[in-house]
Amino acid sequence: MNAQSSPVIFLQDQRLKAEAAIEPDPPSTSPAAKTTQIIAIYGKGGIGKSFTLANLSYMMAQQGKKVLLIGCDPKSDTTSLLFGGKACPTIIETSSKKKLAGEAVAIGDVCFKRDGVYAMELGGPEVGRGCGGRGIIHGFETLEKLGFHDWGFDYVLLDFLGDVVCGGFGLPIARDMCQKVIVVASNDLQSLYVANNVCSAVEYFRKLGGNVGVAGMVVNKDDGTGEAQAFAAAAGIPILAAIPAHEDIRRKSASYEIIGRPGTAWAPLFETLATNVAEAPPVRPKPQTQDQLLGLFSADVTGRDFQMEPATLFDMVGKSEVIKPTLEVIYDAA
Repeated sequence: MNAQSSPVIFLQDQRLKAEAAIEPDPPSTSPAAKTTQIIAIYGKGGIGKSFTLANLSYMMAQQGKKVLLIGCDPKSDTTSLLFGGKACPTIIETSSKKKLAGEAVAIGDVCFKRDGVYAMELGGPEVGRGCGGRGIIHGFETLEKLGFHDWGFDYVLLDFLGDVVCGGFGLPIARDMCQKVIVVASNDLQSLYVANNVCSAVEYFRKLGGNVGVAGMVVNKDDGTGEAQAFAAAAGIPILAAIPAHEDIRRKSASYEIIGRPGTAWAPLFETLATNVAEAPPVRPKPQTQDQLLGLFSADVTGRDFQMEPATLFDMVGKSEVIKPTLEVIYDAA
């Protein structure tokens, strides 16, 4: 570094320090001002997000709402139930094919509809051939080119895999792309661990000035043991709906049947869920520590009454530890 550049670098350092010392504005707690409610739904893989969202979006559409469902899971299974098990062409795959052919992606190539619900899948790379999070980012970039911000929907529901922590999957929270988050969980430790991670991410970005909050939890496959309800109470978020672990639901879901239809046996459940999702305000959650999370379950479930025993060198190499004198030179204080 030469003498002439030193003053410039010094001034830059001072400016950066001054900016860093400025406290961010308090997070907004007012209701979402946008006409379109963009809601990100997170949960552990296999917990039933796609089942919940397919039925929720269908019920919303039957209530007269214009709904867009976007699958952001690399498995691309969000829309399968909605479309009777049929695979929806993904944005990433379609974009690649169109690019090779020198053509532009059109809405009709990637967005399909059923009974008033519009749906699409972002997709993801094949196993071992790319980053799923980067695929999510690329998918949203394509949506923006297609005019995403100008679309006139009442609700946009984003289905995100919650047990993946790379950046692309946290995009809606980190960049304020949605107004609120909903977590889907059950009465098991792993799904609540994921729900707690999502709450931690929301709280982290709120401290950085973000505005996204958690609107609540949907308990799926509820067996009545109450751990999910206990977590929601501890985290300070409401239960939006509890979907029972019922054989009729399991069987119809497995055969790609929509059960959230007006006039059916399960219609009141999804009518209530639709109302709660629409009206629940985004709140700041209270993430739990690992011990607090384990405390929701009995010791025989978590094994937390087990005492860890430190290993020894003899355990590792089969011989007793030899104490060798240190070669470090220690000087007396002057």
